[in-house]
Amino acid sequence: MSDNGLFEKLASAAVGLDVNYDLANGQRTKRVYLDSTASSLRLQVVEDTLTKFQPYYSNTHSVLHFGAKLSTSEYKWTHGMVLDFLNANPENHTAFFVGSGTTAGINRVARALREKRPDREVVITSIMEHHSNDLPHRKHFPQVVHVPAEMAKKSIGRIHMDRLKEALEEHGDNVNYVAITGVSNVTGIINPIHEIAELAHAHGALVVVDAAQMAAHLPIQMSGNDNPAHDLDVVIFSGHKIYAPGSPGVVVTRKDLFEGVEPQDVGGGMVDDVYLNRYMIMDAFPDREEAGTPNIPGAIGLAASLYALNRVGMEKVAEEEDAIIRYTIGQLSQIPDVIIYGESDCDACERAGAVSFNVRGVDHAMTAAVLNDYFNIAVRNECFCAHPYVREMITEVLAEESDDLSDEEIERLADLHRGMVRASFGIYNTKADVDLLAEALRDLVEKREHYEGLYERLDSGDYAHKTFKFDHARLFSVKGAVDGWLGDG
Repeated sequence: MSDNGLFEKLASAAVGLDVNYDLANGQRTKRVYLDSTASSLRLQVVEDTLTKFQPYYSNTHSVLHFGAKLSTSEYKWTHGMVLDFLNANPENHTAFFVGSGTTAGINRVARALREKRPDREVVITSIMEHHSNDLPHRKHFPQVVHVPAEMAKKSIGRIHMDRLKEALEEHGDNVNYVAITGVSNVTGIINPIHEIAELAHAHGALVVVDAAQMAAHLPIQMSGNDNPAHDLDVVIFSGHKIYAPGSPGVVVTRKDLFEGVEPQDVGGGMVDDVYLNRYMIMDAFPDREEAGTPNIPGAIGLAASLYALNRVGMEKVAEEEDAIIRYTIGQLSQIPDVIIYGESDCDACERAGAVSFNVRGVDHAMTAAVLNDYFNIAVRNECFCAHPYVREMITEVLAEESDDLSDEEIERLADLHRGMVRASFGIYNTKADVDLLAEALRDLVEKREHYEGLYERLDSGDYAHKTFKFDHARLFSVKGAVDGWLGDG
């Protein structure tokens, strides 16, 4: 089957693509899912793989019965699949799974590298980061330096490389690592991670890449680059962002960065022997980093997704999604009063996965509510756990439109109105989805007063429809599902 055929087969089959909801206007339509940056839908191939695996499920760390043999073998294979997906050399790299997604992975890395390189007390990151790639460094290091984003052609783009170079030169041998997002979870703007690695390595610093938003959209070459200085030291991502169930976080790292450092989590499965007065941690990766019973189904599901994406080719995925992003920016740019945040010229500043916007004069929460209630379009709003970055972009737009305001007044307005609406995409999204979004936004712009009269603002900042209520329990609840299976009694 051709690349196009494989891509279309994978993209057309995801769990939840055919979900229908009753809307506030009395219609019942199929949902348009534009919230993949928060959590992607599960691919059908992942669902089917897990269904086939479940009858044989058993714990790992034993090979004395058939189920254990199977689970142990497949779980070991998942680690190799992760390394293969990131083009990481298995001779000197390892992959291990952690609990709550990328957040858990970055916390583990921050703690380990603080202990491994205690004389280097500075972490450099960017203003573009999700809180998960900011707060762990603040917690574990005395100093965290935030490099701004640069102005691209017309708006804010990628990390400011000159300012990054200046920060590295200023702090020199005191820099432990540069922690950078591969793709912004707010704008989808892509950072040049290999150029960043070269700068960091020139100063003896490491590079830690938050690939939570990158792994599903772009190929990643962790090692074996033509220029060895472009190799990446640590990459972290999460299953729930790349078409798998739940959130097994994944840390892929050079083995030497964790060697000699006692794992943060201890327990069964990661020791060679235990005595009453001491315990002996095993040297073998990844076992030493995975205490306790692992999330075996989560790892199996993630590996199924990675293998399927590798079969299609991440270059093909990136090509298809680039076309969707460009089409989305083109369509939204034509709508009066729609503000697109970040550099919108994809030739001047590459993007992947997401486009954030606002309707001028309409609260971001109102826009999200109307898109959901009247058009069955699922988007996300607010600050996406990236408050400084969102505030900077909103401030930039306000400054352009409010020449008569002082900097202090602009800052106050930015804090008062901070928040955006984000449309984010997976391989299952099409130009038809974008057309429905654009049509809905045009309707909102034309009828904003009508829609505003239908809602009331809650203390939380959300908006609730005055007459239409969504009863989720009618569709699903854990209690209802169990009662239905057991019978009402």
